[in-house]
Order: sequence, then C-alpha cells, then structure tokens
Amino acid sequence: MIVIGGATATGKSALGVEVAKRINGEIIGADSMQIYRYMDIGTAKPSKEEMGGVVHHMIDIVEPDESYSVAEYKKRAVEIIEDIKNRGKVPVIVGGTGLYINSLLYDYSPFENDAGLRMKLTEEYKRTGADHMHEKLCEIDPKAGETIHKNNVKRVLRALEVKILTGESLVGKRDREFTIPALTYALGGEDREVLYEKINLRVKKMFESGLEEEVAALLRDKKVTFGCQSMQAIGYKEFKPYFDGETTVKDVTEKIMQHTRNYAKRQITWFKSIETAIWLKEGTTEEKADRIAGDYYRFFCRL
Repeated sequence: MIVIGGATATGKSALGVEVAKRINGEIIGADSMQIYRYMDIGTAKPSKEEMGGVVHHMIDIVEPDESYSVAEYKKRAVEIIEDIKNRGKVPVIVGGTGLYINSLLYDYSPFENDAGLRMKLTEEYKRTGADHMHEKLCEIDPKAGETIHKNNVKRVLRALEVKILTGESLVGKRDREFTIPALTYALGGEDREVLYEKINLRVKKMFESGLEEEVAALLRDKKVTFGCQSMQAIGYKEFKPYFDGETTVKDVTEKIMQHTRNYAKRQITWFKSIETAIWLKEGTTEEKADRIAGDYYRFFCRL
C-alpha cells in the first residue's frame, strides 16, 4: 500500500487523489477529525469535486457527539485495506494523524482504555492543573514525561492511564515491527515560513467559507458540546471563549492559526520518526504523483 502523511496544509489530499488515479487506488483517510460528520470546513475535508471521482474511505463515519479510538480506527481500516486488495486495487492511506498511520504501519495493539480511571485523572487535572499532572507523569514514567509536553493535557492523561493500567510506557510502544508492506511518503519539509503562510491562508479561507456558522450549527443542532472529543480539534476548541462571550472572532482566528502552526511542527517531528518515510520537497502535485506511481510500480514488480 501507499502512505502519504505529513504536516497540515501541504497538499496531502490532492496528492493522494492524483496517486490513486495513476495506480488504480482507493483512498483511506488517516485524519482523526475528518471521521466526524458535519465537521467539514474546520477539518479541511475534501469536497466531492476535490475527490476527483476517487473512492474515499474513513471519512464521515462517526457522529460528532461520539468518541472514536485508535483501536476502532485500526480495526475498520484494516478490513477496508483487505477489501481493496481483494478487488485488485491499491490502498492509499492519506492523512496527518500519526497515531492512525502508525497503527497500520506497525505491529502493535493499542492499549486498552479504562473510562473510570480516565475520569479520575481528569478530575485530578481540574483540581490540580497541568503542571501537577505532568510532574506526576515524570515520576512514574520519566520516558513519557520527557517526551510529552505538559500542555498536551490529553496525551499526559493518556500516558498516566496507560502506565497505571499496564505498567508500560506509552512512549515505549514506538519500538515496533512493520506489518503491512508500504511505501511511505511525507510532505512538509519545505521552508517553515512558506508552510506557515499556507496555514494562515487556509485558516482565513475557512472563516470565509463559514467556519463560525459550522461550529454554531454543531452546538445548536447536533447534541455537541465543547466537552466532546470532536470539539477538541484545532479549529473548533478555540471557539469556546467566543461563544462564552469572552473574546472576538479576530482572537479566535489568530489562536487557530497559532495552534495549527504548532501542530504542523509536531506532525513534521512525528513523521521524521518513521525511518522509511521519503520526504517530497520539490515539484508540483503532478510531479510528486508521478514519482510515487513510478516507485510503486517498481516496488510491485519486485514482489
């Protein structure tokens, strides 16, 4: 299979479509927020026109008031991969959620969840704050504490949950073996300022396309609150103080831009940890697609 990952706003979706057209492929989304229905603008979900007639899977599969785990993603995506192969087509994984992509690339089973323990840890965080919880993580799991930033509260709580439940480090699960043979490509290695300008422009276009109205409709019509997993996404969570009457649309816009830039940096770091990833820095979308298709056919002929 082909994997196309990397930072946000780097053209992964368009490249995936061009590659799929060249190798008789179908796309499997690897974006933890595009799985949600009705969340189109803030997740930069490809439109029907942008899909270019290529079949897309793992988009619009979950209601926005529901939670969805990496384990659930992996189970469903693996089933789709097998179905695509059985029909003589090529799976093309496209997205920027590293955990989703790694769940398909590597042989490991995601850690179990304990809702009761997670609730206790969340309540402790609300009482004591981010610094306390990060210090707690550093005490019981120094490896995770060193790797996970204290402000990444969701990840800190998950690491604590895993360590308490299993005695293992969440970070330690990075030591895995490859499972499904894949050619992996990454985008986002160009000049950082160029990438940031693309991100800022994308956010401006989201607001022009009706992002504020999309968030309002979710809150009004879809049983969604800012406590839902879906509303923790960048592009949505920043609206809470706005709808609470505490800030302005301009402030929300700047926060989304800032958070997206920070996220892009983390994505680049994540994909650099995949040793086999080939970074595509030069060329048009069509030229990159030709490169990937050529690599695929050379690889396929060797098998």
